[in-house]
Amino acid sequence: MSLSFRRASLASLGLAFGLSALCLSPLMAQETKPDAAAPAATPAKPVDPNAVVATVNGEKLTEADLQLAEGELSQQFAQLPPDQRRAAALSAAIEIRVMAKKAVDAGLDKDADFQRRMAFLQARALHGEVVEKEVVDKVTDAEVRARYDQEIANTPPVNEVHARHILVKTKEEAAAIIKQLDGGADFQKLANEHTNDPSGKTNGGDLGWFGPGQMVPEFDKAALALDVGKYTKEPVQTQFGWHVIKLEDKRAKQPPAFDDVKDQAKQAVIRDKYFAMVKDLRGAAKVEIPDEKLKKDVDALEGSK
Repeated sequence: MSLSFRRASLASLGLAFGLSALCLSPLMAQETKPDAAAPAATPAKPVDPNAVVATVNGEKLTEADLQLAEGELSQQFAQLPPDQRRAAALSAAIEIRVMAKKAVDAGLDKDADFQRRMAFLQARALHGEVVEKEVVDKVTDAEVRARYDQEIANTPPVNEVHARHILVKTKEEAAAIIKQLDGGADFQKLANEHTNDPSGKTNGGDLGWFGPGQMVPEFDKAALALDVGKYTKEPVQTQFGWHVIKLEDKRAKQPPAFDDVKDQAKQAVIRDKYFAMVKDLRGAAKVEIPDEKLKKDVDALEGSK
């Protein structure tokens, strides 16, 4: 199960609005080029989150509000040059405020369906806060390293091989090549002359290094069964044709370096902590589902997690 731990964005909350700031011509973004002679930008000064950037009908819009708008609407602003995003975010925030006031004045905030949606969205936002504060922010480097070490320890050692092949259309052609190899012919030369694999016509059929599961099953099984320096004595058929395979070398596959997979290891820790928290909270919660079939389906779904 894949989890996204981002806070719910305004767009994902189903708020549909027309942001006039985003109606700028795409050509403006394309034609805006940095001045090569311009001096390097000076470091930005710390921003006071309570500083007022605008007032809308007497209601203050602060730097914190503006930063929230920029973050929540980042996808909509992606095509704008950086120097236009702040203005676009403020324009969008103003539009949201004036439209929200119109909705309140019209009593739309009292609508029962709206109230239900807002209750759900508040619960979802609070769910995100708990995950961020109680799960994500509390993951330690030591836990991530331990998870990596655990995964490495639990991964059975496997060999990867360096092989070459000659691909032809018929079994008879492959058998004829094997006969030439039995007579002492050079594998690479035969590959360059006969293989139907375009990538192998200039490198002697070299496939490089690969491990179990990276090739089609028939090829995989035949290649991994060979001893170093040996070639298949019988043609190997796959969906691509008939192969003659030679094993150049074999080695133990090295695990990925920690720095290369630490983000995945961290996500695994986050996932485990999240599910552990959910399990504890669900176990302590009183949940009643009157519909027996629905209850059965939910129980089955929960049991599969």
